[in-house]
Amino acid sequence: MTMDGVQYVAKNMRLDLRLIAEMIPHDARVLDIGCGDGALIEYLAREKRADARGIEIDMAQVTKAVSAGLAVIHGDADNDLAFYPDGAFDYVVLSRTLQAVEKPREVLRQLLRIGRYAIVSFPNFGHWQMRWRLLWGGQMPDTETWNRPWYETPNIHPCTITDFTTLCALDGYAVERWLAVDEQGLKAPWRRSLRLANLFGEQALFMLRRIGPGV
Repeated sequence: MTMDGVQYVAKNMRLDLRLIAEMIPHDARVLDIGCGDGALIEYLAREKRADARGIEIDMAQVTKAVSAGLAVIHGDADNDLAFYPDGAFDYVVLSRTLQAVEKPREVLRQLLRIGRYAIVSFPNFGHWQMRWRLLWGGQMPDTETWNRPWYETPNIHPCTITDFTTLCALDGYAVERWLAVDEQGLKAPWRRSLRLANLFGEQALFMLRRIGPGV
């Protein structure tokens, strides 16, 4: 495929998936949890020669991915990660799924048990638009990122960037890289300040590793 073709495919992936793809090196072993139709693993396998696999809870999405020849199985983050051996992957990806699992703290622990690095993206509930709409309107807000009404959303544990970094510090996870962006991919002026990121970043992306023995 030509470079133009590669760029075209990348641009048609969801923003956080494009950013995640940039973080993963060639020839890596990757598990994408909540992989949807497998867009990320398809891209990584083709363009970065990754051994890329996926887990997805939506059977229709699993069927679509498998029919495209992708290594995707039916399962969910809350119940199925315990079956993977320690250190089975270089990178474990959890994109826009953390806020929808029943036990996010346990899921993070499992990510960093089975993977050397965990890459996690999530919508930031601390964004200024969320705060303003909740304060002004008195109702659960929706934005371009949080784009479903409260009675239809799968999100059961919304969190802010500050919430997430506090949990990482509590459980001993080192932040290797992080980004906070809006839906257009703009990162400034908050790219170096977690406090500003928590206010202006619509979604966050973190690469984590475990600190201490077993890394």
